[in-house]
Amino acid sequence: MTAHGLLFIALILILVLGSAIPLGAYLARILTGKTRLLAPIETGIYRLCGIDPARPMGWTSYAIALLMLSVIHFLLLYAILRLQYYLPFNPQHIAGMAPMLAFNTAASFTTNTNWQAYAPESQISNGAQMFGLMVHMFISAAAGIAVAAALMRGFIGGGLKSLGNIYVDIIRITLYLLLPIALLAATLLLIGGVPMTLDAFAHLHTITGAPQTIARGPVALQEAIKELGTNGGGFFNANSAHPFENPNAMTNLLEIWLMLVIGFALPIAFGHMIGRKREGLALFAAMALILGFAMVGDYAAEAANNPILIHAGIMAHPGNMVGKEARFGIAQSTTFNIAATGTSTGAINSVTDSYTPLGGLIPLFLMQLGEVAPGGVGSGLYGMVLFALLAVFVAGLMVGRTPEYLGKKIQSREIKLAMLAVLIQTLFILAGAGFSLLTKSGLASLENAGPHGLTEMLYGWTSATENNGSAFAGLAANTPLLDYGLGLAMLFGRFAVLIPVLAIAGSLAAKPKLPPSTGTFPTDTPLFVLLLIGIIIILGGLQFMPADTLGPLAEQYLMLKGTVF
Repeated sequence: MTAHGLLFIALILILVLGSAIPLGAYLARILTGKTRLLAPIETGIYRLCGIDPARPMGWTSYAIALLMLSVIHFLLLYAILRLQYYLPFNPQHIAGMAPMLAFNTAASFTTNTNWQAYAPESQISNGAQMFGLMVHMFISAAAGIAVAAALMRGFIGGGLKSLGNIYVDIIRITLYLLLPIALLAATLLLIGGVPMTLDAFAHLHTITGAPQTIARGPVALQEAIKELGTNGGGFFNANSAHPFENPNAMTNLLEIWLMLVIGFALPIAFGHMIGRKREGLALFAAMALILGFAMVGDYAAEAANNPILIHAGIMAHPGNMVGKEARFGIAQSTTFNIAATGTSTGAINSVTDSYTPLGGLIPLFLMQLGEVAPGGVGSGLYGMVLFALLAVFVAGLMVGRTPEYLGKKIQSREIKLAMLAVLIQTLFILAGAGFSLLTKSGLASLENAGPHGLTEMLYGWTSATENNGSAFAGLAANTPLLDYGLGLAMLFGRFAVLIPVLAIAGSLAAKPKLPPSTGTFPTDTPLFVLLLIGIIIILGGLQFMPADTLGPLAEQYLMLKGTVF
C-alpha cells in the first residue's frame, strides 16, 4: 500500500460523510413534506395521475400499492425489451430480447439489482435504455427510499395508523432528490468526457486505415442515476471501466461519491425525523466503520500482489494490476469496487474475477452481510434497522428485560419478521448456488473449476439475491437456469424483505411510544455501535462462512502453496 492510495480512501470518506450530513437533513425535510419548492409541478403530477396526496396508507395498503406498482413496471419493461426493434430511438435496429433474457432483465431493473446477462451496447436500443432501463433506475431507487421512510415513521409517535402515502413519497423523492442531483452529476460527467447523444454509432477509420465502430448513446444521464440510485446497470458491457462511462480520475471520484452519499444520508435523515439525531449517528457510524475497514482491507489484499507470484519469489510493483485500469490503479479500483458492493450498485471499474482470493472475498462478504454499509438507497437503512432490532433483542436477553428501541417495545412479532427478512436471502443464495452446482447447465456456465468456480457461482447468486448486480465474471449467466433462477432470486430478495419491513413498521407505528427508563439499553453509544457491528457479522455474515471457506479461502490457501488450478 502507498500513502497516495490511503489518502484517496480518506478523501472519499471525508467527502461522502461530510456531505451526507447536510443531505440527510434535507432528505428529512423532503420526507416530512417541508420542502415544496416545486409544489406546482408536484400538484400537477398528482392531478395527472389521479393521486390523492392526503390519502393515508397503513402498512398493508402501502405494501399492496408497492407490489402493484412493481408488477406494472415489470410488465412494461418486459414489453419494451421484447418489442424494442419496433420502438423509436433504435438507430442500430437492434432486435428484441429473447423471452428468458427479457424476464431476467425486467426483474433485475424492477428490483434495483441491474444485473446484466447481456452486452448492453449491442443488445439494448437507445430507446430501451432511456425509457425502459433509466426510468426504472429512478423508480426502483425512489421505492427503496420510500420504504425506508415508512419504517422511519413507525418510530415517530404512538398509536399511528398511517405510514404515509407511497405515491407521494416516490414522487417527492424523485422530484426533489434524485432528479436534481442526477442532472447536476450528468452535467459534470458530460464536462468530464462522458457522451450524451441520440445519434447512431460512429463509423470511422483508424490511423492504419482499418474501419472501426464506436458505440455511443445517452450515456451521461444514465451513468449519473446508475450510481446515485445504487443501480449499477451500465450503458456498456465494461460498465464503469469503459472510458465513455468513466473517463478519468475526477469522474471516478464523482461516481464513488454518488454511490455512497444517499446511503449515508438516510441514517442522518432518520435521526432528524425521530427527533433523536444521536440515534441516526449511531447507525451512520456502524455503516462507516464497516465500509472503511473493507476499503482498506481490499486495497491491502490487492496491493500485496498475487500469492502465486509471491510463492515463486516474484514481487510485481505496485501489486496485482491484473484486471485493473491503468488510468485508475489499485487504490481507485478497489475503492470503487467496495463502494459498489457496500451499496447495491453493482457497477465496476475493474474485473473482480481477476482479484486475489482475499481481494474478491471482501466485496463478496460485504454483500453477504446484507449490504448495510451503507447499502442500497433505502434498503441499506431498513436493513440496518432490522439488525438494530436484533441487537436490542440480544441486549435484552443479557439484562433480562423486554427490549426497547427508540421508545418502542420489541416483541416476538418484530423479531420473527426481522429474522425472516434476514434468513430468506440466505436461503436463496446458498440453495440457489448449491442447486446450480449440481446441474450440468450450472456447471457448464462456469469458466473455472475448483474453488474459483465455486466463488463465481456463489458470487452470482449473492449478487442477484442481495439486489447488487455486480458480476464476478467467468459466469455465463444467459442460460435458462440462471436467467429464470437469478430473476426469481432478485424478486424474492427484494420483496420478501420489503414486506416484513413494512409489517414491522406498521406494528411499531401502532404501539405507544415510551419514554426512556433506567432499564432502557442506550442505543446511541459506542458500545451499541460495536454490538450492532457484531450482530451484523454474526447473523449476516457467518452463516456464509462454510461456503466462503470452500471458495475464496480455499483458493487463497492453494495459491499460497503455489498450486495453479
